[in-house]
Amino acid sequence: MARKQLVLGIVAASGLVVAPVTPASAGSYTTASHRAAPAAAPVPKPVERAAGVQKQLKMTLGSKFGGAWVEHGSTVVVATTDAASAAKIRAAGATPKLVTYDARTLGSAQAELDRHARSAPKTVTSWYVDAATNRVVVQASSTAAARRFVKASGVDAAKVRYARSTARPRLVYDIVGGERYWTTKYGCSVAFSVTGGFITAGHCGEVGEQTTSADQQTSQGTFGGSSFPGDDYAWVDVTNQWTPTPKVNKHDGTYQTINGAVEAPVGATVCRSGGTTDTQIWCGPIQQRDVTVNYQEGAVHGLIQANICADPGDSGGALFTREGQAQGITSGTSGSCSNGQDSSDTTYFQPVAEVLQILARDGRQLVTEDGGNPDPGACGDEETKLTGTLASGASGYQPADGYTTTATGAHTACLDGPDGVDFDVYLQKLNGGTWQTVAQSISPTPDETINYTGGPGTYRYRVHAYTGTGEYHFGFSRP
Repeated sequence: MARKQLVLGIVAASGLVVAPVTPASAGSYTTASHRAAPAAAPVPKPVERAAGVQKQLKMTLGSKFGGAWVEHGSTVVVATTDAASAAKIRAAGATPKLVTYDARTLGSAQAELDRHARSAPKTVTSWYVDAATNRVVVQASSTAAARRFVKASGVDAAKVRYARSTARPRLVYDIVGGERYWTTKYGCSVAFSVTGGFITAGHCGEVGEQTTSADQQTSQGTFGGSSFPGDDYAWVDVTNQWTPTPKVNKHDGTYQTINGAVEAPVGATVCRSGGTTDTQIWCGPIQQRDVTVNYQEGAVHGLIQANICADPGDSGGALFTREGQAQGITSGTSGSCSNGQDSSDTTYFQPVAEVLQILARDGRQLVTEDGGNPDPGACGDEETKLTGTLASGASGYQPADGYTTTATGAHTACLDGPDGVDFDVYLQKLNGGTWQTVAQSISPTPDETINYTGGPGTYRYRVHAYTGTGEYHFGFSRP
């Protein structure tokens, strides 16, 4: 059988770049003896009442209806071009206001401006019907330009009011894992959103390099950090036009929500999403961890190896569990999804933990469904509540000087850390001059609990950051 080449999947502007040994780059009934009294009709809430009154009067007034709005939080005002309609408006529970133009007339004026929208100068930012002033309001930084636009559109100037505005409206876009982005040279994929941007593969771009949207029409961000070879991770700092989200595109009309970054063991099923193989996600088992891959560009260490296919341009994309735990960033592959996936397909992924630890130094973190931060109320049932911050590999002791009890009973503790870390907690008892661990909670998550029955003595808790960096909330109760 022919030997497969290991490639970094990068989509170049002029086509695919496939080099030998390179990285993959670049969404009830009850009965009673008597009849129960009829229940009182629910009282409509102010907004519901206003909407009902507006709908009723819009239908009954017809061409005499001039619009409706709410004043002082609860007073419904209805405009009309017919003074004789005032009694009907009051009977409906609203306050009448006599105006010059009916709603249809002003709506037609707005529609005329809409038809000429392409000719509107950039200094004109918006236009709308304002029922309260009985005019079409045109907002612009240049009133003169707005007047010229209205005149050219053929709209009666008497129906228009001009409002000066320095606003510059812009579209807002979501950052979603598994979707395409571009540099000046390559097409790569987003892995996961982090505070202020997203993480991706290091071989996709160097520090300072600019990125654009999937259609290459919208500026997106700048590589704020990049490491390759040795590692294969990077992060992109996006502009305020882009919003990082806790989502990965599954390319079937649905999205995977990311809940954290708990490390999955070898043998666990994981799934990959990327911008090239964008008709579905591809899933398979983790075959190995801590793999060194010797690309032509240099060796990359500590990678995840999985039986999943990938293609050029999938680089930087997301590897995650079906439970929504972020695992890795697509690096390189020796297979292809062009003919489907088989047992020989192998793709390598940079674990997310390393880059998340680096970003945590600046207070940045993985964007998750619940916001990622530890919940201050998570350990609310405990008598004593404390907070702390840990760097990866470090330990903290709570309380710092320990506590002494003369009773036998339950020692309970609760630890709540940020998403994407693995924090553990140990209960230690002083024996002579040595602290000995008597209970522990060491799951691969940021959250732990202990419930231990012990006798009199001096105790303390050791909180340890097995992986990851960040703030934690801790609570404990003593006998």
